[in-house]
Amino acid sequence: MPEPVTPVTFPSTFLWGASTSAYQIEGAVREGGRTPSIWDTFSHTPGRTAGGDHGDTAVDHYHRYPEDVALMAELGLDAYRFSVSWSRVQPTGRGPAVQVGLDFYRRLVDELLSHGIKPAVTLYHWDLPQELEDAGGWPERDTAYRFAEYAQLVGEALGDRVEHWMTLNEPWCTAFLGYASGVHAPGRTEPEASLKAAHHLNLAHGLGSTALRSVMPARNSIAVSLNSSTVRTVSQDPADLAAARKIDDLANGIFHGPMLHGAYPETLLKATEELTDWSYVMEGDLELINQPLDALGLNYYTPALVSAADAEARGPRADGHGASAYSPWPAADDVMFHQSPGEQTQMGWSIDPTGLHDLLMRYTREAPGLPLYITENGAAYDDKPDPDGRVHDPERIAYLHGHLSAVRRAISDGADVRGYYQWSLMDNFEWSYGYEKRFGMVYVDYATLKRTPKSSARWYSEAARTGTLPPVE
Repeated sequence: MPEPVTPVTFPSTFLWGASTSAYQIEGAVREGGRTPSIWDTFSHTPGRTAGGDHGDTAVDHYHRYPEDVALMAELGLDAYRFSVSWSRVQPTGRGPAVQVGLDFYRRLVDELLSHGIKPAVTLYHWDLPQELEDAGGWPERDTAYRFAEYAQLVGEALGDRVEHWMTLNEPWCTAFLGYASGVHAPGRTEPEASLKAAHHLNLAHGLGSTALRSVMPARNSIAVSLNSSTVRTVSQDPADLAAARKIDDLANGIFHGPMLHGAYPETLLKATEELTDWSYVMEGDLELINQPLDALGLNYYTPALVSAADAEARGPRADGHGASAYSPWPAADDVMFHQSPGEQTQMGWSIDPTGLHDLLMRYTREAPGLPLYITENGAAYDDKPDPDGRVHDPERIAYLHGHLSAVRRAISDGADVRGYYQWSLMDNFEWSYGYEKRFGMVYVDYATLKRTPKSSARWYSEAARTGTLPPVE
C-alpha cells in the first residue's frame, strides 16, 4: 500500500488573501476628478497594448466593489491587497487631496472591514499621474517628494482603519520596463534614466515610509513589495557566475541593498559606471531610504536562468518581460537569458516552486527577524467557461498547490512567512497584454462583467477555511 500523504498545514494565524491594482480593475477613469495616469496615456497610444486594450472600464470595480467584497467574503478570504490610484486622490500629483477620490477608498475599506476582511493598501502600483511624468517622471528627484506628500494624504485618510501598508509595488518594473525597455508606461527607452528612476523610487519609499509613520498609529505595518528574482546559472563557469551577479544586482540588490542594508552593491556601481556616475545619489539619501521596515512583501512568478553571452548572441531577450528592441537590463548586454526548463504558464513563464522557497530563505538570511508576505503569486491560463458556465482550471490548482507547499516548507525551514496574496482576485487588464492573459481566481466575462469563481477559487477557499491544502485532482 502507498504511504499516506501528510497534509500540508499552515499556522492558524496565516493570512489568506488576494491582490489587485487600481488601474487594472477600477475603471471610472474620468469620474470624481480623476485625471490621466501614465497608463491611461500609454494604453491609448496605438501599438502599445495587445488589441489596443485599455483600462477605461476594466472590470468596473469602482462601481461594483460591494459585489466584489461580498465575493471575497464568500470565498473566505482573510485579507485583500489593493492599490490606490494616485491621480484619483491627487489628480496633478500635487496639492490637496480630492475628497471624493479618497471617499471611494474609505467606502471600500469600510466594506471590507464589515465583512471581516483585512485591507492592505499599496500606495503605488505603476500609475503615476501624467502631469508628474510630463515634469520628468521618476528620473526626476522631485517625484519622490511628491510621492511622500501623497502618502501622507492617504495615510491620514485611511491609517485609522488600515493596518497593513506597502509603499511601492515592484519598483523594478516601474524603473526598467517603464524607462529602459519601454514595454510599460511611460514607454521610454533611456538606460541611464532607468537607473535614476530606480534611485528615486528607493527615495520615495524612504520618504513615504516616514510620511506614513508621521500620521498613522504605531501599530500599523509598513512594507514594500519587491519582485525579487531567484537568479540561477546554466553552469558554474566563472563567466556565468559573473553574469548572475550582474543580474542579481540589477534585479534585487538595487532595491534591497539601500532599503535593507543602507547601501548599493559595489558590484552594481562598478557594472554600470559606463552609463552613470550615480551622482544623483545625494548625501543623506541612503539614510532616508534605509527606514526600518515592519515586513517585506515578495512577488514571485518564475526564476531567471542566465549565462554569459557569446559573441554571436548578445543581449537579454528571453527574460519573460515582453518584446522590445531595448533591454530592461542596463549595462547587461553581455548576459544571456535562457528559458528555464519545465512546464510553462500562458505567459511562457516556467513553473518552479523551488524558486519561491529559495527566495524566502534568502530573505530570511538577509533580513533575520523581518516578517515576510507573499504579496503576489499566481498564473495565467487560457480559461474558458464550459457549456454550463463553470470555469474549471486544474492547471492553476496544481500551480497554487505547488507554490503554497513551497511556502509551507520555507516556514518549516525557519522563514517567518505571515501570509499569501494570490494574484489575482479576478481577471483584469494585464498591462501591455491587455485582456488576453487571465490571472484571476474569479473569471470575468468582459462583455457583461459577470463574475464567476473558477474551480481554483473554491480550492483556495477550502485552503483558507481549513489552513490545509486540499489535494490536487
